[in-house]
Amino acid sequence: MSDHRYSALLTDLYELTMLAGYFEKGMHRQTAVFDLFFRHNPYHGGFAVFAGLQPALEYLSQLRFTAEDLAYLKKLDIFKPDFLDYLESFRFHGKVTAPAEGTVVFAREPLLTVEGAMAEVQLVETALLNIVNFQTLVATKAARIVSVARPGVVVEFGLRRAHGPDGGLSEARAAFIGGARSTSNTWAGQVFDIPIKGTHAHSWVMAFPDELSAFRAYADCFPDQCILLVDTYDTLASGVPNAITVAEELRAKGHEVKGIRLDSGDLAYLSKEARRMLDEAGFPDVKIVASSDLDEIVIQSIRNEGGCVDIYGVGTQLATCGGEGGGALGGVYKLVRFDHQPKLKVTSDISKATLPDRKRLLRAVFPDGEYGLDIICLEHETPEPGATVFDPINPARTKTIPPNVRFEEVRQVVMEKGRITQPPSSLDAMADRCAEQMQRLPNGTIRLTNPHIYKVAISRGLHDMRSRLMQEALENQPGDEKR
Repeated sequence: MSDHRYSALLTDLYELTMLAGYFEKGMHRQTAVFDLFFRHNPYHGGFAVFAGLQPALEYLSQLRFTAEDLAYLKKLDIFKPDFLDYLESFRFHGKVTAPAEGTVVFAREPLLTVEGAMAEVQLVETALLNIVNFQTLVATKAARIVSVARPGVVVEFGLRRAHGPDGGLSEARAAFIGGARSTSNTWAGQVFDIPIKGTHAHSWVMAFPDELSAFRAYADCFPDQCILLVDTYDTLASGVPNAITVAEELRAKGHEVKGIRLDSGDLAYLSKEARRMLDEAGFPDVKIVASSDLDEIVIQSIRNEGGCVDIYGVGTQLATCGGEGGGALGGVYKLVRFDHQPKLKVTSDISKATLPDRKRLLRAVFPDGEYGLDIICLEHETPEPGATVFDPINPARTKTIPPNVRFEEVRQVVMEKGRITQPPSSLDAMADRCAEQMQRLPNGTIRLTNPHIYKVAISRGLHDMRSRLMQEALENQPGDEKR
């Protein structure tokens, strides 16, 4: 959304109070590094699809406090005048490292690494999480749906159930990256150049004296884009037969009905019967579109039962990221280096302990192109095949890097000194990247139930640094807390 600027007030209050505190204590210019990551793959699945980078970079590059923003903050009577004067010229001058959108990613991996003056990299936490969490979750949901719908295609139908207008716009963008390459959302079509698709509602059929009249009227208005909703009254007794009648009439005029849509009932059974009726009537090319609260589980069931659906219109469950293990990505933004020193969040639950310092994210790739494992290592560290790497949650669990792999850098610098350094990719390129990378995952990784757990490991250097910092932190606790 290059013509859209997010407000500098798209943040939680505590970001501003911390920023004011850093300013007052003279810490606001000290260098800090933050990592944005999530701790668990969404939907209890085997992967996620990274999305939201370009909107995030646009937010950072355009970040500034307007006169109206400053007037509002002054009215709160929280902040001192010299701090508000500082905000007047506030800009983001930092560095960002990230994967390309459409990259397959996994739990605990650093996605965005944001580096710069403490004031700048702290303030942007909330907005970056807002943008990346949602779009990554939607792209992941779409990729899961598309993976089970093939060879059928998926159309994004979620605007009316999305979380507000901006949610609907962002959701359409992210769903495209995940593989739903068309949308019913006309605004998203305009903003992102996404192909738009649509039919008509039940109200169209009900507005006419009978179903056949409604179908004929629609075909008359749109003879070359005619998809008929056939379940207003009785799908097999009237809807499909009436659609066939109109298809015959259109064909006589030199046009063809494009498809029919099923929006209720037993979609597997109805699609099989509809396919039989259409084929017997001489319309094997008429597509069958299915909607009605679809998700990856329902679509898989339709296909397992032999359903004959060509196009799946997925709305509510995609727009709201529904399903067990969905609803929110749970991404976090943690300090990993401050004032030239690595930093670590220490906790009794090692699954919530952070990985300190600047890091690289490497992907080990077998000669046939299949992904083997991902390795998080220190900035200047390069693990070699045959080296031992460690599970980030259970360090007692180790793995040897296979001898026949090569390494790919998963991330690159995408912003330097507050300027975007990479030309924006097209959404098609992002969606192609997602589809290609999912094909390279080990067998079972995209399975919906009990997926293969793709290995993410930390290098020896990172393991040793984390262990040392944890020990130092415990030794520096006062009194009985050392025990």
